[in-house]
Amino acid sequence: MEFTIRKSRPDDAGQIAEICVLTGAAGEDARGIEDDLSLLPAIFAEPYLEHSPQCAWVLEDRVGVCGYALGVADSRGFADWMETDWWPDLRLRHRDPGPARSAWRASDRWRRWVHHPPHGQLNRLRAWPAHGHIDLLARARGGGAARPLMLRMMASVYQSGAGGIHLGVATANQRALRFYHKLGFLTVAAASDEETTTVARALPVGAEPATPA
Repeated sequence: MEFTIRKSRPDDAGQIAEICVLTGAAGEDARGIEDDLSLLPAIFAEPYLEHSPQCAWVLEDRVGVCGYALGVADSRGFADWMETDWWPDLRLRHRDPGPARSAWRASDRWRRWVHHPPHGQLNRLRAWPAHGHIDLLARARGGGAARPLMLRMMASVYQSGAGGIHLGVATANQRALRFYHKLGFLTVAAASDEETTTVARALPVGAEPATPA
């Protein structure tokens, strides 16, 4: 199957949100898990399109958009922007389920994220200030399209001023972790809940791989 990589357009937003949900459970369909399908795109896709459209890329085949790679060059600046321009409205619309994970149900993890975004690692990730997300539908996997899509996004955050990039990956998604390691990313941190692994590397592509601090 032939694929095209291009800059995201405003009319791609709906398809990007759908892909975010269809890959939202460690790369698999999250529709049977979440009770609010708007939250995953509202956290992991829509703000990237709004804040850094120059770093938003889509993968397209003859059926339509089947993947995306979204990035921001300055994660700290992005977090500050989210606090002033993005989270307030979402916090009005979604209750905070509280810190007791044992009481969380369905989408409560993401409701908690809205009220308490996990920015604790940003200081130790200063060497890799950019971050991003890549998600592909099943029909786009295994054909070699993920690598050039990721490289395009990485080039765009480098051109926007980032000397390194980090990614948070669901630890259960071992396929994704193997993919990033092949791209020169090294594991730099595992979250305390062991659900997320952080990988990082220097930019531009061709620079020495990142070295854990």
